[in-house]
Formats: sequence, structure tokens, C-alpha cells
Amino acid sequence: MAGSDMLELQTVSCARGGRSLFSGLGVKIEAGRLLRVSGVNGAGKTSLLRLICGLLLPLEGKVLWQGENITKLRDEFNRQLVYLGHAAALKDELSALENLQISAILGGRNVGRRDAMQALAQAGLAGREHAPVRTLSQGQRRRAALARLELCAGVPLWVLDEPFNALDTAATSWLLALLERHLGAGGLVVLTSHQSLALTAQAAQQELAL
Repeated sequence: MAGSDMLELQTVSCARGGRSLFSGLGVKIEAGRLLRVSGVNGAGKTSLLRLICGLLLPLEGKVLWQGENITKLRDEFNRQLVYLGHAAALKDELSALENLQISAILGGRNVGRRDAMQALAQAGLAGREHAPVRTLSQGQRRRAALARLELCAGVPLWVLDEPFNALDTAATSWLLALLERHLGAGGLVVLTSHQSLALTAQAAQQELAL
């Protein structure tokens, strides 16, 4: 990952349903840093993440990646980010393994069966890789979705909406270690969370309250 990777929001404003969520928002996140977005329900946290990914357009302002407006970068920018929304976005009739392989393909990455199996094992789903997702608990479904991050070490920007929801202590520790490894390699993370993260002192964090 390039050490010059940088995400910047310049005077960004957002409105949904005729209601202003936030305005004049400015923040810069450099390589190796994590931005935690907090705020009450309805403050616009998910909308902000979607703006960062280019899934929504700001009412005013712009989102820059490496100094360029993401609306100009399009596919190039999409290849450099992974976005995991609040919902697990899994197909209930498919297995965790099948879901992971499909999500990798949709993300433009060719992932072999062995690597996908290993990712699920790291996420704590060893022995449940072939079970239909509909038979998994809420926490297991969350881990099945997050296992995709194990396959995205080379993707600079991770944008995660409430990734710790429904995780038990062991899964929380796994995800924290995964985030720290990504930051240590020069990656960037933007996530929403109602609680502060128990990262080590070496992991640089920023907070944005909406």
C-alpha cells in the first residue's frame, strides 16, 4: 500500500428526505490512521460512509482520494476500497464460503477456495463454512461478512458500518487485531461505532462526532 494514500472531506454537506444531516464537514485521514465516526441514531453516520464510498453525492463539498475528486476516479477508486454496510448482505440459501467467494468476485478479486476457507477459519467459523447462512447465529453471520477483510489486506481503504455489532469477545478481539494489522501496513479505516475502540497505543485514531 502506498504511504501517500489519503482521504479528505472538504466542506461536505448532506441532506436526506429534505432534512439536513450535516454541513461544512471537513476531515483528513492519512495512511495508517483510523477515523471513528460517532453520533446518535439518525445523525447521518451511514450517509457519511456512503458519501465516502461514492454511493451518495454530497449536497455541497467534495470527497478526495489522493488529492483527486472520487467522482473522477470512479472504478479506480472502487478498486482501492472495501465497504461493508450495517447489514450483513449475505444470501441465506448460500453457505458462508459461497457468500465470501461471490463477494470477492463482485469486488473484482479472484479468491481461491483455500484462501476463502482460511479467512473463515480466522473469523472463527471453522467447521461452519458449508452451512447455509440461514442456520447461523447473528454473530456468526456478522463474522461471515467480516471475513472478507481477511482477503483485502492489499486494499488501502476500509469503510465499515458498525462492524462490532453482534460480535462476542473473541470475535471482537479478532477484528481489532485485523484492524491494527491493516493500519500497521499503512491502510486507512473509517468506521462507525458508538464506543471507543480498544486499540493499542501504536494505532493512530481520530474521532468525528456527528
